[in-house]
Amino acid sequence: MSVDERVSPGRPAALEASSRLFGFGVFAAALTVLLVRFLVPRPVAMSDNGDGFRVLCGAGIPWKGKPEPFVRLEYTVPAGECDATYLLSQSWFARVARSLGGLLGLHSTLSLVVLGVLMSVLAAAAVALIVVGLPYSRRVRAFATAGLLLVVADSAFFGYFASVLGEGAAFLGLLLAVGGLLVAARPGWWRYAGLAVLLSGGIIAVNAKVQTLMILPLLALAALLVRPVGVRGLKRWLPVVFVIGALAGGTAYAQQTVEPAKLPDGSIAERPGDDSREINMFNTIFLTIVDGQHDTEADLAALGLPASFGQYAGNGWWHPRPATLDPEYPKYREQISRRNVVEYFATHPLRTIGILHRAAGDLLTARPPYLGSFDRSAGFAPEAQEYRVPVASTSTKLLAPLGFFALLPIWFLLAARGWKTRRDAVGVALGFLLAVAAGQFALAALGDGLENVKHQVIALYCTLLGVVLALVTFAPQKDLASPASKVA
Repeated sequence: MSVDERVSPGRPAALEASSRLFGFGVFAAALTVLLVRFLVPRPVAMSDNGDGFRVLCGAGIPWKGKPEPFVRLEYTVPAGECDATYLLSQSWFARVARSLGGLLGLHSTLSLVVLGVLMSVLAAAAVALIVVGLPYSRRVRAFATAGLLLVVADSAFFGYFASVLGEGAAFLGLLLAVGGLLVAARPGWWRYAGLAVLLSGGIIAVNAKVQTLMILPLLALAALLVRPVGVRGLKRWLPVVFVIGALAGGTAYAQQTVEPAKLPDGSIAERPGDDSREINMFNTIFLTIVDGQHDTEADLAALGLPASFGQYAGNGWWHPRPATLDPEYPKYREQISRRNVVEYFATHPLRTIGILHRAAGDLLTARPPYLGSFDRSAGFAPEAQEYRVPVASTSTKLLAPLGFFALLPIWFLLAARGWKTRRDAVGVALGFLLAVAAGQFALAALGDGLENVKHQVIALYCTLLGVVLALVTFAPQKDLASPASKVA
């Protein structure tokens, strides 16, 4: 019998009060740690890789900028307007930060310091929810709190919270979604609070980037698999179905709030991400497959491209001399497609394994070298990075040369512990994190071709969160109904 089945919905009010008090204590401790980590001795963020205009436009700030070696801590709204064509939920937090900044006298300005504080508050709340939802002793949950904070505050991840990049919202949304899954398994009003948090976090995570839309069906399945205490029949299923419907409907509505993007040929895209599909497939072909280090002629033939395109091996979409400038390119443009790339990978398994092995090394590398942590006034060199909390990312970077030989055992740990605890919400959360990690890994490894380390960061984040929860599951669960267990 699992701990959830042993918990009595009518446990004493004193235990309920103790549970809430414990949660507030974890929140206060986590917030203190994150704020000190963010602000002392100076604020840290993540510099713009050139894509920040999308988040800024979504926040009502028209911006055209190139990759920057330094963090820009303030963005003052320039003259002009922009129509957002790419939805990133980080824009929502940037808008809130702008409003909060206005209350502080920072009119028409987005302060990344205000944004970082806002995200730190929400991340601390998410950590507290996860810890409260764990059915273990306070000592074990204290260990979980420390582990979660080491991941959230790690130098490879934390700077994204105070940035104009989309990954920060993905991190926060995933934290909230996991907390919602765990709390939704508890009895009484806890369950409905958990479902509300799950819905909020899911909307944020799913809409963080086009690549994170795949989280929606995985989170819906996880919500269905969570077994709430003492609830059966329609009372179990109706609230979950409502949340899944709201998650899908909210995502559909959110995606319609941006203008249709233009495709590279000037036509209008029909679906989110269509505007970058040709670019991504082009980079996958000419940076990942036809990279100049393998049998270029055979690879081009397998892709239905002329041998003359071998001169463009290793030249991506934004290279000064890409294949798009070749007079023959319009004739072969239909071959720059997702279907063609998938067929290549399916018919070249050894090459595909080699690409995935290299991508596993990118995932474990954790941090691209070109994203700086400091603003210009801090006095550091361009692209200088901070290492205040380097535990998780330094450990994985040491394993990066092993590629799949390091990543697969870690994923096996998550799968094994998730299966072992599959009847509990912790096992469901582990399965969810592993599925998101594997999905994000495959999308970046086989469907992108550019900025591979940065584009694997969500997969690494889910993996490390999963490691923390997997280690927790080795501890014995406690009966929350027993005062003698001293479990909140």
